[in-house]
Amino acid sequence: MSPFNRREFLERGAILSAALAAGAGGVTRADDDVSKVAKKGMAIDKLRVAVVGVHGRGKDHVRGYAPKNRDGSPRDTNTVITHICDCDEAVIGPAMRQVEKDHGKAPTYVKDIRKLLDDKEIDVISVAMPNHWHALAAVWAMQAGKDVYCEKPATHNVHEGRLMVDAARKYNKIIQIGTQSRSNPGMRQSIEAIHSGRIGKVDLAYGTCYKRRQSIGKVDKDQAPPKTMDYDLWCGPAAVLPPHRKTSNGTVHYDWHWIWEYGCGDLGNQGVHEMDKARWGLNKKEMPKSVVSVGGRFGYVDDGQTPNTQLALFDYGDCHMIFEVRGLVTGKYMGAMVGNIWFGDKGYVVCPNYGSGTIFDPNGKVVDKFNKGDDFFHFANFVKAVRSRKTEDLNCPVEEGHQSAALCHLANISYRLGTEATMDKPTEAFTDCKEAVEALARMKDHLKANKVDLAKAVGRIGLKLAIDPKIEKFTNGPAKTNDMLFMEYRKGFDITKVRA
Repeated sequence: MSPFNRREFLERGAILSAALAAGAGGVTRADDDVSKVAKKGMAIDKLRVAVVGVHGRGKDHVRGYAPKNRDGSPRDTNTVITHICDCDEAVIGPAMRQVEKDHGKAPTYVKDIRKLLDDKEIDVISVAMPNHWHALAAVWAMQAGKDVYCEKPATHNVHEGRLMVDAARKYNKIIQIGTQSRSNPGMRQSIEAIHSGRIGKVDLAYGTCYKRRQSIGKVDKDQAPPKTMDYDLWCGPAAVLPPHRKTSNGTVHYDWHWIWEYGCGDLGNQGVHEMDKARWGLNKKEMPKSVVSVGGRFGYVDDGQTPNTQLALFDYGDCHMIFEVRGLVTGKYMGAMVGNIWFGDKGYVVCPNYGSGTIFDPNGKVVDKFNKGDDFFHFANFVKAVRSRKTEDLNCPVEEGHQSAALCHLANISYRLGTEATMDKPTEAFTDCKEAVEALARMKDHLKANKVDLAKAVGRIGLKLAIDPKIEKFTNGPAKTNDMLFMEYRKGFDITKVRA
């Protein structure tokens, strides 16, 4: 019996039990909700949610399923968090207390996600684990009959995205990717304005991830993971590498973003939100024709591996997307710090944050403004789709999440295959797009403003890679290029294909 047939069975049983109990002067599980449902003919059983990974973004997942908004007003999602899962016992306290406060009952704690999969009482797995776990956790959950809310980026590599899409179709599961701007009213109005032609034909989207990132420090030997953590489980499908970074939070949490084996740099961290919106505004549903990326880790020497300064160009044929990461001190670009600008032949739109937007005419005069909404709208949208069983109700279905995450991975592959060079050297990487050439000049000025000596600062000039969007593979580059579209999973943590 499918979970939703089971729910229908429980719903009918709850209504019948309530009616019998009312006749005997008693109350049952659904209490007051039952009479409302009986009158309206609506489903009443609560969706039971397990949140996996609660140290960082997972705290927002916990709040996303709460019965009330921050201002105390009620939500109508009718969800309950029954389980909290994290491989580090030291970080679960705040989430456990928040769930008890929100739902009136403490959840069950589980260390290993695999213990959740066979629990038939769990309807939804909400994934807020590190990037290298996202696809595996999502596919495992769908195979086990659960619907999934998966934190951004959807994937740690390109091929995982297609596996997730295939799994959602095969198992008929609802999966939302956590780029929550897609559910903010102001953001949706901004994109609608672009798509409706209010700024004319759009030929360029410019995304910015200007977010200060401090050095993670440098150590001369391997560090020990927290004693409270099952580190082998934390590594999961990735290689078990000893932590090699100096932090104040136990050497593992958060700084994994800057280690290739587990993270994707700021392109796949904060940047994927803006990358998603940039592509959304361009209305592109497949991968670009080519990608090239330039950058480096500048301003300090530490154990981080991913660039803190990066410029990427994506060519879609009829338009371009430029994306820029700045981890050092910087100002805004055209009003955007962490946001987007879309340029059309009749004006431009600036979205400086997760949701607000402003339309300008070609002379810079304000034409219209849209206000930001609540970040938790995205969870409500997910629950709506879980109940309707309609993928089209989702604001960010897995196909969209896959395409946006893939852009981050494509740019990082170009960067990693590039040649080392000091930043004072001229480069022809962006000659096909004058706006990208100008962006590279601004990036160099930005580095100089942070006292980075361009003649000594060694970065990478990425390899320009051509892409066949239909098969989602590269058509040039060294032999190993397409191998970088996937990763070698550890035994017991693998999804090389969606099983029958």
